[in-house]
Amino acid sequence: METMIFDTALGAFGIGWTEAGVARLQLPGLAPDALVARINRDGAAPGDPSRAIAAVIDRIEDYAEGERVDFADVPLDLGAVSDFNRRCYALLLEIGWGATTSYGALARQLGDVGLSRAVGAAMGANPVPLIIPCHRVLASDGKAGGFSAPGGAESKRRMLALEGVEPGVPAGQLGFGF
Repeated sequence: METMIFDTALGAFGIGWTEAGVARLQLPGLAPDALVARINRDGAAPGDPSRAIAAVIDRIEDYAEGERVDFADVPLDLGAVSDFNRRCYALLLEIGWGATTSYGALARQLGDVGLSRAVGAAMGANPVPLIIPCHRVLASDGKAGGFSAPGGAESKRRMLALEGVEPGVPAGQLGFGF
C-alpha cells in the first residue's frame, strides 16, 4: 500500500491506496509524527498518487473548503473488511451531502434493529471515513453520538457543519437557531 499526507483547510489528512482503490484514510487531528505512523502502519510506505488518487485528494481538499462533494464513485479497496461492514458501508454510500441517518435506521435496512450496536462498531472500524461517510450516522435522538476519529464527536459536528447539518436540531429549525 502506498500513502500520502496532504494539507487541507481542516488539517492534515493521510490517504493509503492500492491498485484496487483507496484502502485507508486518516482524518485530521493527529500530531504530524502520529499521522505518519498511523497511515504507514502494516508495511505501507509513502508513494506518488496516480491520477485517480490525485483526483480523490482534490475532492477531499474541496470538501474541506466547504464545497459539495460526492465520494460515492471513488474506487475502494475493502478487501480486509468483513462482509457485514461492507454491507453497512454500501448503505451508507447512499447517504449524500447534508443528509443523515441513524444507527437504528441502518440496522433496520440490514434487517434487524437489534444490529444497531454492530452498525456502530462498523462505523468505528471504517477504514476510509469521509469517503464512506460515517460522520453522517447519528444517534437515535439526532445528536452526534460517538466518532472514533481524532477529536471525537466534535470532529463529527465540524464535518456535518460543513454540510449544513447541526446534530440535535429538529429538522426545519437549523436556520432559525432554536
